Amino acid sequence: MSFRFNPTEQLLIGRYLLKWTILASVVGVLGGSASALFLVTLDLATETRIAHSYLIYFLPLGGLLVGLLYHYFGRGVEGGNNLLLDQIHEPSSGVPAKLAPLILVTTVLTHLVGGSAGREGTAVQMGGSLASWFARLIRLDAVHGRILLMAGVSAGFGAVFGTPIAGLVFGLEFLAVGRLRYDALIPCLVASLVGDWTCIAWGVTHTPYAVASVTLGPALVGKVVLASFAFAMASIAFAELTVAIHAAFARVIRWPVLRPVVGGMILLGLFWLVETDIYLGLGIPLIVDSFTLDEVPRWAFLWKIVFTAVTLGCGFKGGEVTPLFCIGATLGCTLAALLGMPADLAAALGFVAVFAGASNTPLACTIMGIELFGSEHAVCLAIACCSAYLWSGHRGIYLAQRIDTPKGDHPGVPADATLAQMRQTKLNGTPIDTRQG
Repeated sequence: MSFRFNPTEQLLIGRYLLKWTILASVVGVLGGSASALFLVTLDLATETRIAHSYLIYFLPLGGLLVGLLYHYFGRGVEGGNNLLLDQIHEPSSGVPAKLAPLILVTTVLTHLVGGSAGREGTAVQMGGSLASWFARLIRLDAVHGRILLMAGVSAGFGAVFGTPIAGLVFGLEFLAVGRLRYDALIPCLVASLVGDWTCIAWGVTHTPYAVASVTLGPALVGKVVLASFAFAMASIAFAELTVAIHAAFARVIRWPVLRPVVGGMILLGLFWLVETDIYLGLGIPLIVDSFTLDEVPRWAFLWKIVFTAVTLGCGFKGGEVTPLFCIGATLGCTLAALLGMPADLAAALGFVAVFAGASNTPLACTIMGIELFGSEHAVCLAIACCSAYLWSGHRGIYLAQRIDTPKGDHPGVPADATLAQMRQTKLNGTPIDTRQG
């Protein structure tokens, strides 16, 4: 038997690696720089609101400005993350470049007046918008433009949280329930790494978390599984409440500009009801307290769900993920006392597991947990994220996600059905028609 080495395949692979390393690095620099600018301005807005507590009374005015900006300048980009998903699944004209500055300005404005929102959605949308703009600039075809758009998603995610490997997996995993897209593996890896490095180079830092080591045994595993069910229910409650509030506002208030104005009034009422500002903004102080204190307010997770669902459902802008981190961490801290678990471990598990259930990205969330809390907790993190993902069913915050592999032995799920279609058929009992978007 003779062996002959033919380098043709390796040469083609080398050319592919060189091409996508260059393209994805550009996207990483763009996404990382945009995320750095966003995080700096977001911190400034948060510090300004805390220093001038009266700014919360401008919530209705802030809502009016957000509504006007999107009404007159945001036509075609209202879908946010779902727009990115649609463009990846069915590439057309790409994501408009105006999405990047528009979502940046409106998210910072939301936080300046005290809206309860996150940052992931903004970073991902900026990364995707800039990647799509770059793809049009260099005249990439639709197929390659889609890959570059996925790389932009990874760049934004990896940079904004300082978790580049989770950013890689998130860009491959969030497109469809039960499937990873390996055609963008290298572009997403390079873009996420470069995005994170770029953000760090701009001097941006991230909140550190510490979780003490624990001894893993059957009793602890059982407690993690029980907690994961609660985390999944929290993710369902958040996703369903946000969609329901959005639908109610659209049905009752015909002019979109007024929806965040009324939402701002409702948020003011909630603020007066609870008599505390801990549920405003990102919720970082609550997250930190969940790791360092014996307990946080028992119903903190529920109030954060309500504040965030109203903020995003009425039309204010921002992400869902950091509030989901807060919901999960505070719920974990509450469950720790009931289940006899270390509070810091329970907070860490909730931090990522609620997001895993809401986003249907268990692998990305497990890896994020490892990057943030350490590899010694990998088993517990994997159990929590995978269990919450399964328990959450076919629901989530990204309604344009398509279902590739149904969860469990779920019957009657057509190929490529979206979460929006699944939700609608549960509400009215009509069969799913996947020919409709």
